[in-house]
Amino acid sequence: MLESITIRNYALINNLSIEFKPGLTIITGETGAGKSILIGALSLILGQRADTSVLLDKNSKCIVEGVFNITNYDLYDFFHKYDLDFDNITHLRREITANGKSRAFINDTPVNLNQLREIAIQLIDIHSQHQNLELGKFRYQLSIIDIFASHSELLKEYRKNYFLLNELTEKYEELQKRAEKEKSDFDYFLFQFNQLEEARLNETEQKDLEDELEILTHAEEIKNCFTMANNLISENDSRNILDFLKQVHNFLVQSGKFLPQSTVLSERLNTAYVEIKDISREIELVAGKIEYDSSRIEKITKRLDLLYTLEQKHRVATVGELIQIHKELSEKIHSIANYETELEQLKQNHERQKKLVTEFASRLSKNRRKIIPALEKKVVELLIQLGIPNARFSILLDTFAHPGPEGFDTVNFLFSANKNIEMQEISKVASGGEISRLMMSIKSLVSQSLSLPTILFDEIDSGVSGNIAHKMGNIMRNMAKAHQIITITHLPQIAGKGQQHYYVHKLENKTGTSVHILQLTPDERIKEIARLLSGEQLTEAALENAKELLKN
Repeated sequence: MLESITIRNYALINNLSIEFKPGLTIITGETGAGKSILIGALSLILGQRADTSVLLDKNSKCIVEGVFNITNYDLYDFFHKYDLDFDNITHLRREITANGKSRAFINDTPVNLNQLREIAIQLIDIHSQHQNLELGKFRYQLSIIDIFASHSELLKEYRKNYFLLNELTEKYEELQKRAEKEKSDFDYFLFQFNQLEEARLNETEQKDLEDELEILTHAEEIKNCFTMANNLISENDSRNILDFLKQVHNFLVQSGKFLPQSTVLSERLNTAYVEIKDISREIELVAGKIEYDSSRIEKITKRLDLLYTLEQKHRVATVGELIQIHKELSEKIHSIANYETELEQLKQNHERQKKLVTEFASRLSKNRRKIIPALEKKVVELLIQLGIPNARFSILLDTFAHPGPEGFDTVNFLFSANKNIEMQEISKVASGGEISRLMMSIKSLVSQSLSLPTILFDEIDSGVSGNIAHKMGNIMRNMAKAHQIITITHLPQIAGKGQQHYYVHKLENKTGTSVHILQLTPDERIKEIARLLSGEQLTEAALENAKELLKN
């Protein structure tokens, strides 16, 4: 139940607080007095989007806070789901800052708009005149039947499985398209794979072959250089490095008899002599191995040409990248070979899911058809009470060939207000007043199946008056036994049914226009209802009629 609402800096409202009680609350006011502003402010804590255009003072933030008593409404799971503090007295708050940012809170904990909306729709239902137009739409009509059928859990389970079926369908079709495309490329993939497979690729091979080819193509030059080097070290009989070093060593040994430092130098020189002699032998060995081999050059060139061709074909620069492509092609070929198995598995899963969805949809249809006769009968009974004695109302339930988000069913509400006029779709035959009465009848019946704490009617009585308005007020008063009903009305017959009454009005001052709301005393209620009866000029007759309405 909505216990109070506080509104700050919203539209023409500077600072406003309203307390609500159980039962039927009436809100009246002159046309343009700002009743719709209250609805707009309340819509903010129901998760409606907003921007800085709602700010009265563009330099301050707007705050709308609703206090709800949620005792016995089984909402604990919602709080547990989002890790929120649970309290029987729950605060929903919405703030719009001067820079246009929006923030939402549940019991002072920040939440997103979807979370705010999720709890709000379980606490309050706002019925506006716009919803009268919705009555002619298929989805709205079906939602009414579903509420009356009391199978919300079944519907939730159906939708979950329906969307899972859609996911499987999309996955199957996507895999099928990919399989068909890649099957057409299978031979090409296999050719590329075999070509790389036959190449027997080795990641270091290209570098090794390039180095070997470089040596072979310059074999004579290398061998000549090695021979000349070796001659200088040891082969020249007249002058070579080793002989010179030997002589130097001998001189150092002789001087070592007199200078100890010469001994150290001779030992170091001897070490160098041994190392250079070893280098000479190594040069001789290497030079002996290097030979020009035209057949080997041809073989290496042919192999490198193959590697370069493959790299160019696949637009890569290294054998390592070719090896990676070879691996990817292997996986593609393996995947294509397994498509049939995957498709078959998906097909089986899809068939099982389709069967499950069909079962749920059939149960929904059965439940809907079962309650339709009673719903038709009760709507007609209420329409007769509301002054349409020849009312006829019928619900046509038909089925689609394939399931949709709501099941197999499509629905059409047919209506006739006159004896000899054939029933037709509501939007084609119902006047504004008839639509209001039909909606009032449906809302009254649906509310019996809802645990919704609060219902707000925004001029649902449009197009009716007199005794019909009196009966509509009785229906609201009866609904208020099980729900908190808040009604914005311009009809005195309905205003007289309320247990509390608020009056919305505008005040003009030097700073501008502002909207205020006043809870009326019994005497003030008499005057306000009299105003609704006769206008601004309050007559004695109007005052007496107002007293009579309140007495009744």
